[in-house]
Amino acid sequence: MADPVKSVIYNIYGVVQGVGFRPFVHRIAIANRITGKVINRGSFVEVIAQGSAEALTNFRYALQNEAPERANIVKIEEKYVEQEKFEDFSIEESKRDKGAIFIPPDIATCRQCRKELFDKNDRRYLHSFINCTACGPRLTILEALPYDRERTSMKNFAMCKECSSEYYSITSRRYDAQPVCCNDCGPEVYIINSDLRGLDAITEARKRIMHGSVAAIKGIGGVHLACDGRNVEAVERLRQLKHRPRKPFAVMMRDLETVKKECVAGNKEISWLDGCEKPILLLDKKVECSLPDILAPGNPTLGVMLPYAPLQMLLFDLPDGIDFTDTLVMTSGNVSGAPICRSEEDAMSEISGFCDIILSHNRDIRLRADDSVMRLYKNEPYMIRRSRGFAPLPVQLDTALQGEVLAIGAELKNAFCIAKNELFYLAPHIGDMEDIRSVAALEESVKLFSELLECNIKLAVCDLHPGYHTTAIAENMPFELLKVQHHWAHILSCMAENNYLEPVIGVAMDGTGYGTDGTIWGGEILLSKTDEFERFTHIAPFPQAGGDAASREGWRIAVGMMEKYLPEQAAEYAKKLGLCSDMEYKMLSAMIKNNINTVQSTSVGRLFDAVSAILGIARTSTFEGDAAMSLEFAAVNWKKRNGNATGEIPGWITGEGIISTDKLFRYLAQERLAGVDAGGLAYMYHSCLAEMIVQSCKLAREVSDLNVCALSGGSFQNMLLLDLCCKKLRQAGFKVLIHKLVPANDGGISLGQALAGLKYKIKKI
Repeated sequence: MADPVKSVIYNIYGVVQGVGFRPFVHRIAIANRITGKVINRGSFVEVIAQGSAEALTNFRYALQNEAPERANIVKIEEKYVEQEKFEDFSIEESKRDKGAIFIPPDIATCRQCRKELFDKNDRRYLHSFINCTACGPRLTILEALPYDRERTSMKNFAMCKECSSEYYSITSRRYDAQPVCCNDCGPEVYIINSDLRGLDAITEARKRIMHGSVAAIKGIGGVHLACDGRNVEAVERLRQLKHRPRKPFAVMMRDLETVKKECVAGNKEISWLDGCEKPILLLDKKVECSLPDILAPGNPTLGVMLPYAPLQMLLFDLPDGIDFTDTLVMTSGNVSGAPICRSEEDAMSEISGFCDIILSHNRDIRLRADDSVMRLYKNEPYMIRRSRGFAPLPVQLDTALQGEVLAIGAELKNAFCIAKNELFYLAPHIGDMEDIRSVAALEESVKLFSELLECNIKLAVCDLHPGYHTTAIAENMPFELLKVQHHWAHILSCMAENNYLEPVIGVAMDGTGYGTDGTIWGGEILLSKTDEFERFTHIAPFPQAGGDAASREGWRIAVGMMEKYLPEQAAEYAKKLGLCSDMEYKMLSAMIKNNINTVQSTSVGRLFDAVSAILGIARTSTFEGDAAMSLEFAAVNWKKRNGNATGEIPGWITGEGIISTDKLFRYLAQERLAGVDAGGLAYMYHSCLAEMIVQSCKLAREVSDLNVCALSGGSFQNMLLLDLCCKKLRQAGFKVLIHKLVPANDGGISLGQALAGLKYKIKKI
């Protein structure tokens, strides 16, 4: 007797739109003799399946374990139902239902499309917009859900007969691929203010780049500025044009062979470099690296990515006879602090002075998505900037939460977050809110995301700082407003990413954040819950004089610390250490003594700057984190030269009360004046600071019985400090939570704000 036919409804949640999921379901249904249908409901995919018990078991296993590479299944709900009999299995038109929404991020060009791109016998040979069901733009062309062509910027390009046939054929690699097109019906590339179009335009850009020009290139999520990464004069000129003397440039390398030749890249690094997200990955340069140091001056690492869009692949390998470089500088096309340009109008008005030629195209970018930046820590991702390829995939909590919240994010490295129940949607990186263009981009992006996620937001969350542009934006919104302390938001972000909502000892180490006492915080140990926190201790406070200038000029912080920690020797030490002129010292000393443009601070970021200054490593910074990075590199280099040496930890490290960074500063200044090697002192500084943090966490454990530490804040982008803290904390018996796919810096703070907002709403109820 044959098994009776049963009917099951499967609701599949996650990234299951725009990744070839419905054709996949159709294939496994046919393979398992399942009848029924599959429907894209917008927020999930619904499958009605009929078959024997064995067939349904096999089908269910395939759904979970054989899904397309780019799919990301969060959960599958299933229930047995009474259902009329189906004769076959079909794919139905999309039907929009409410529910949890998963917006697909942009996906790098797949291997099959790259092969076709350079296949002379393929009809998409050298097509700058080649894609298939498994790859191509998603978020950046999206206007509304469900993700179908008529709700993307591809609606402006009518498919030709051949593309239409592929789009509607279940057996095609391009079945239901919304951006599908070819040389006959797709978008077109061209040089602005020129008659050159198509391949001729790409050839012209290649020629100009190889003759030392800087090119602006419109891509998937925005515009890049590019030049030959091996041409020192071209790179130096781009630095001058962008007023960027030292900040590292990201580079795009032709292929993995080039990466392996110049950088240290193991299997884990290669899997990320060549995966479907293709982020910028920070790699150690090889000793024999042949690339010029000007790409990342004094920096032992290089931000590297591979071509992820067909136009980039053609820039490197168009068969036009030009001997082209294997390495391009590929940096964001923007004015410093502003969001990446997304249109040729943006490029013409904002960055035309930075470039000699603009290679554009006529497919609109609906939402900006700058390149994601990450490095690996212990073979796991450690995100620095979360954007293309990752945003807006949500962070999901196991705890059931109810409500909708808009978290505005931080003033610097802004990326807002929308929480909808237990899903937290982090938007792509926008930029620094000091620029009015970033403010406009934030407001525009919030509107689009709110519509895509079908939100009815009633609560906005922002930073506590009264002078931030983000605070003003939030205050002008028609919502109830909650202000959340900066460092607590950092810790909540780490807790949320790790799906850990029990109380923790929060270790927040960063530049600056407005404290509840009106001073500037930055080196904080917090006893943190999801609905409140207590400031347990902090680093020794110091005067921060000079306003914004103090964040760029570490010598100011160093002099301020000497005025407080070494008042009798301050003038003498400042002169001997070459921190400033007599005039500068007198001016700063007067500002501090008279409390003019001076605030009290516990900023670890500024502590790094001050130590870098007194050790003679970097007196000032040309970009955020410049002096601190140089201090880290000096410490790491010393460690490499001295093998297993750890540097003796002074006895005064231990103690109760505030973290004794005042004693550490005095010690380092005196040792440097005594002629001790700056590299060794740089390592000593990192080791002592980590030990102080651990000692404070031990004291916090004694009073709170908490044994879990969450580490967050921009200073934990310093891999040496992160590693020392993690090792020492674990040796002391702590469980340690750190970030992975959400930045530890201010780019991840909106996640913590959103969690605080949801908990606030629940508490009110």
